[in-house]
Amino acid sequence: MIGLIGKKVGMTSIFLEEGKNVACTVVEALPNAVTQVKSEDTDGYEAVQIAYEDRKEKNVSKAMRGHFAKAGVDPKHKVVEVRDCDLELNAGEEIDLSVFEEGDVVNVVGTSKGKGFQGVVKRHGFGGVGQATHGQHNRLRAPGAIGACSYPARVFKGTRMAGRTGGDRVKVQNLTILKIFKDENLVLIKGALPGAKGSYVIIEK
Repeated sequence: MIGLIGKKVGMTSIFLEEGKNVACTVVEALPNAVTQVKSEDTDGYEAVQIAYEDRKEKNVSKAMRGHFAKAGVDPKHKVVEVRDCDLELNAGEEIDLSVFEEGDVVNVVGTSKGKGFQGVVKRHGFGGVGQATHGQHNRLRAPGAIGACSYPARVFKGTRMAGRTGGDRVKVQNLTILKIFKDENLVLIKGALPGAKGSYVIIEK
């Protein structure tokens, strides 16, 4: 597997050769620095640790400062591990958009937008209770009955109810890379990606 950290810029649309207009997400993927190569002997598993976007040294903990210095790279904002990496890499090297090609099918991991505490209509797509007539006062977006009576006299775990929504790790699979602008470090990926503008995403192949 090959992984690259990027930052979501926003959405746009482009015309394909057959004249079809397709929505896509613009991701800024600056070169990623390799900060550590983990092996079965020393760490118990194999992985490559990559880091993205320079950060001021004063804003990095002393432990992480030493970690970056050992690898010979500047302090970074985002650090991610990639398992089963297909590339032979050493600490201090860089990975850029050259590992991808236009037309590649990739998976993208990100953190979805947090929406706070929400009711069942927004969170689970419930239809609400009844209609606006026949004495319905404030029940239009209510969850309705939750099924408990004298037996089992409790609410089952996992019952869909109101609660915190969003802010979860989300992986969107089988997205196509439409365009790569290596000079600008930009990549256009078909469809929508999780997260808000400016959030970090991981592109996996």
